[in-house]
Amino acid sequence: MRPPTLPWLDTRENLPIAAQIAAQTARHIAEGAIEPGELLREVDLAAEHGASRTPAREAMLQLETWGLVRLLPKKGALVTNPTSRERDELLSVRAMLEGHAVARIAPDESRRQGLLEALAPVLEAQAASVDRPADFTVHDYAFHLTLASHDDNHVVEEVLRSLGPRLFRLTHLAVLSPAADLPALHREHVELTDAVARGDVTGFREMIDRHLRTRHDSYPVVAE
Repeated sequence: MRPPTLPWLDTRENLPIAAQIAAQTARHIAEGAIEPGELLREVDLAAEHGASRTPAREAMLQLETWGLVRLLPKKGALVTNPTSRERDELLSVRAMLEGHAVARIAPDESRRQGLLEALAPVLEAQAASVDRPADFTVHDYAFHLTLASHDDNHVVEEVLRSLGPRLFRLTHLAVLSPAADLPALHREHVELTDAVARGDVTGFREMIDRHLRTRHDSYPVVAE
């Protein structure tokens, strides 16, 4: 199964203009081009995309659904800042989804090999981009997405699509943090993959919890 994409990677033709505005704005927020605390207005989004205010309004509603903005009546949409609780809860869900997928796949040698084959090019791309944080971010996200989605669970896919923009924003913050050690991140991904290869579900779960906890403590979030 192809991993579920982020909204701005949706290549379907004839996407509604509201979906296009939401996707492009979500990317700008997740990558930090639009900063937390910035106020988005319908009229500005509409003008930027050559659209009317109706699809711009629909896009802002979608951005709120993704957890990237908070709507303010008669004012616009305020870009959110990740909180410590949101970060911890998102990473906990990610760890649970990945651990559950590996637990289901590990006993089946054929499915386990399929996951390893899917992870191999992602790890290779990571290794080649340790000196390019923006590129590494994409491959880091793809690594975790591949783990979580390889069990071919449609409900999990829905969850990942919903949480994708916020999870990518956390990945972007972690990778572009001045304290980030990208070679170490890659090594830990290799170790996680080795646990999959061994069918070591307990070891994988211990490593993924530690990996997510330690690699996401180097950037600021709002205390909560």
